Amino acid sequence: MNDISPLPDLLLKPYVEEALKEDLGRRGDITSIAIIESQQLATLHIVSRESGILAGIDLARIAFHLIDPQIEFISKVKDGNPITPNMTLAVVKGNAQALLTAERTALNFVTHLSGIATQVAHIKKMVKAYPVEITCTRKTLPGLRALQKYAVRVGGGRNHRMGLDDAILIKDNHIAIAGNISTAIQKAKAFAGHLIPVEVEVDTLAQLELALKEGIDLVLLDNMPPETLRKAVTLCKGKCQTEASGGISPETIKAVAETGVNFIAMGSLTHSVKSLDIGFDFL
Repeated sequence: MNDISPLPDLLLKPYVEEALKEDLGRRGDITSIAIIESQQLATLHIVSRESGILAGIDLARIAFHLIDPQIEFISKVKDGNPITPNMTLAVVKGNAQALLTAERTALNFVTHLSGIATQVAHIKKMVKAYPVEITCTRKTLPGLRALQKYAVRVGGGRNHRMGLDDAILIKDNHIAIAGNISTAIQKAKAFAGHLIPVEVEVDTLAQLELALKEGIDLVLLDNMPPETLRKAVTLCKGKCQTEASGGISPETIKAVAETGVNFIAMGSLTHSVKSLDIGFDFL
């Protein structure tokens, strides 16, 4: 189990409200209204259909309670816990129309976030022999960044920047427009002050040497093959931390970890992850 602090309901509720509004449209759940008696009660179960790591169960609870505050939502598993096929994750009791109205929104959050947490945990396991941290990127789905980055933490990973405002990351286009890497770093450090870290992206050892002369907190080693990464790590020892990025996949991550980098950044953890199969069953 990953010991992760859950996000407060105050932060989660707006995400669920928007998702429910999108689903309810202009007339509400006309299928459930047409077929199910308005006072009919039911008990359904959120059930996992494959193994993984659970994330997003509080979002599911909020979805049901926003449709009907009288619904009873009994969690059986907490975020960060491993789950297996046919495991009951929560029992949900109450008005049958309301249960079915909230079902898809609840499952969308849980399946997507659990897919992220599961993938991160899988990647972490692949490199557990190396002193490297797995981190996500800003390649998140619009509007869902805080939730996706939360799921990364649930899976045992770390978050890169939450946005453009919490750290300086000098990328290739910044350098090109500034004129050169030295000028870009000097301007960034003058702006940052003592509380904002400065990271610079390089794709050659020559760029790295120039960056190290200026003094930086972290270097992003972009699309470097393992042999170049090893040389870069050696150059950076005692000077700054190292982060590898650029098309890293489960097939290549072990070779990257073996180079000794401190962090490995993977956009695929959030932008193209497969949802975990979780259902809502009338048992």
